[in-house]
Amino acid sequence: MRILITGFEPFDNEPINPSFEAVKLLPDNVNGCEIVKFELPCVFHESINKLESAIYTHKPNVVLCIGQAGGHFTITPERVAINIDDARIPDNAGNQLVDRPIFTNGKNAYFATIPIKAMVEAMRNAGIPASVSNSAGTYVCNHVMYGLLYKLATVSEFHGIRGGFIHVPFATEQVVSKPDKPGLSTEQIAKGLLACISVCI
Repeated sequence: MRILITGFEPFDNEPINPSFEAVKLLPDNVNGCEIVKFELPCVFHESINKLESAIYTHKPNVVLCIGQAGGHFTITPERVAINIDDARIPDNAGNQLVDRPIFTNGKNAYFATIPIKAMVEAMRNAGIPASVSNSAGTYVCNHVMYGLLYKLATVSEFHGIRGGFIHVPFATEQVVSKPDKPGLSTEQIAKGLLACISVCI
C-alpha cells in the first residue's frame, strides 16, 4: 500500500507552512505502508497539475492533501470541496481568481472519500485537538481538494484511489507574533497526521 501526502509551500508572507513542515516529520513507512511526501506550490492550477503528475508517478492507494488554516484551533479533515475559486489574496504567482469555476465541466461539489470522522476520533484518542470541517474555503486549499477529487472521479487510471484534504492550524513559531491566534507544534500536527494515516491503512 502507498499513501501520497502533500503539503504546501509558504504563502501570504509566512516564513513556513506547517502543512509541509509536519509532513516532512512523518516516517517513510507506517505499518508496511509506504508514505510518499510531496510539496505543492500555492498557485492556482499549477498545484493541481503537479498533484496529478505525482499521482501518475507514484500510483498511490490514498492521497491526503494538507494545508494551513491559520486561526483554526483544531486539525480538521474536510468533508467537501466546491467548484469555485474566490481568492481574498493573490496566490504565490500573483493570480487572484474571483468567482471562477475550477473546472467548467465539474460537479458543483465533491465529497472526500477518506474516513473523516474516524480520523477525528483517532486524533482525539492520540491527544490531538481535531474536528470535522464542512468548508475548505475558496482559496488554493479548496482548489486542490476539488481538483484532486475531480481527477479521481474523471481520470480512468485513478479510479479506486481515495482522497481528501486536511487543514492544520498555524505552527507554534508562527503565532509568537500573533498572540490572538491558536497554534500547535509541528510535532503535534505530525502526530495528528500519523493518526489519520493509520486510519487510512
